[in-house]
Amino acid sequence: MASIKGGRTPLAYIVDDDEAVRDSTCVLLKSAGIAAVGFPSADAFLEVFDPDAAGCVLLDLHMPGMSGLELLELMQSRGVKTPVIVISGRMDSLLNHLVRRAGAMAILSKPSSDDELLALVQQAFSLQGK
Repeated sequence: MASIKGGRTPLAYIVDDDEAVRDSTCVLLKSAGIAAVGFPSADAFLEVFDPDAAGCVLLDLHMPGMSGLELLELMQSRGVKTPVIVISGRMDSLLNHLVRRAGAMAILSKPSSDDELLALVQQAFSLQGK
């Protein structure tokens, strides 16, 4: 499968097994002028992810197959610098600690405020100097 290249335009990757959440997040970001693409699993995301392209990852933690935490840890072990915003409906203090230790730039609870999500995506893009 061909790689999705963000090029100079940052791309928000949405990795969430819930189709409704994934689609609504894509619509929200696109309505704010942010390029976005969704993936139903960590494996589908990894097939096309370009770690050298500008962007950020919006990541659900609780997914079948590879979990969001496992994906985050894999990205960290590979030295990927793409900012990751974790979005989860089920978070406890241990999971929060593990996610932070694995390199997430932010953690949001589901449902999150549109304004907060958009601000974090813009912050993630600015961290890359884009």
